[in-house]
Amino acid sequence: MHAITIPEPGGPEALVWDEVPDPEPGEGEVLIEVAASAVNRADLLQRLGYYDPPPGASPYPGLECSGRIAALGPGVSGWAVGDEVCALLSGGGYAEKVAVPAGQLLPVPTGLDVRQAAALPEVACTVWSNVFMIAHLRPGETLLVHGGSSGIGTMAIQLAKAVGAKVAVTAGSKEKLDHCAALGADILINYREQDFVEEIKRATDGAGADVILDIMGAKYLERNVNALAVNGRLAIIGLQGGAKGELNIGVLLGKRAAISATSLRARPAGEKAAIVAAVREHVWPLVAAGHVRPVIDREVPMSDAAAAHQVLEESGHVGKVLLVTP
Repeated sequence: MHAITIPEPGGPEALVWDEVPDPEPGEGEVLIEVAASAVNRADLLQRLGYYDPPPGASPYPGLECSGRIAALGPGVSGWAVGDEVCALLSGGGYAEKVAVPAGQLLPVPTGLDVRQAAALPEVACTVWSNVFMIAHLRPGETLLVHGGSSGIGTMAIQLAKAVGAKVAVTAGSKEKLDHCAALGADILINYREQDFVEEIKRATDGAGADVILDIMGAKYLERNVNALAVNGRLAIIGLQGGAKGELNIGVLLGKRAAISATSLRARPAGEKAAIVAAVREHVWPLVAAGHVRPVIDREVPMSDAAAAHQVLEESGHVGKVLLVTP
């Protein structure tokens, strides 16, 4: 088969479409013939040499995929060869075939084709696990999403609206904010021109956000805590603004607030399977009903993954960029 390899870390040109050995499904795994994968910022970090796959994972980038089951490993039940599926991966999505634990499989949702489904696993699992399983967003509360036009952001807007929450977003242009509004975002904040702390407090009569989903890390830490409501919850899922920051614990105590920080890729298989099961139970019916849809900016041939990485680096997209196999 062919896969995107990274012989040496570097820019997008470091991605090489090369012939590699076919994977074999192990105990409890299935082999997927990949129809599409999706580009995540973690893939850019791996290409640069900053984010190695977990032990035992495929060395190729790609944290999600969709396709058809080509083979079942020993001990797999409930799935059949030919089933159309999408999957949460620890790596290996940028390839024509990938082996994945059966617990990380999801059926292609009703109403989507097999390629579109590749845009769902990583964002759906990330948003559901952080915003709902950890931060416990409830109907009537306010969610602030940084990077509202990203793949994560577009999914967070739709899921929060589906459960009856109010949604605020930050983005860097009117065009991106317009896309967020079309998905249901109520409060639109241009972070280049406005102070999100002031704007979220103004929009909530001084209360602040009950839950904040943050991709920036250190750069936004102090302001995020200031933007939280009493009993607010800050969920940090990215470090685009750095890893080390100062925290005024007194402000946190005064608000009886909480901070969580998680990553999905390195979680044990059992934890991933539990998240995937929760997504299938709670999110998949919303997708089937048309209340939640993947936002796909464009499709790029997988062999030209370098072009897709360039799109993400320039932040010239809304939603997900897909890599499709021949």
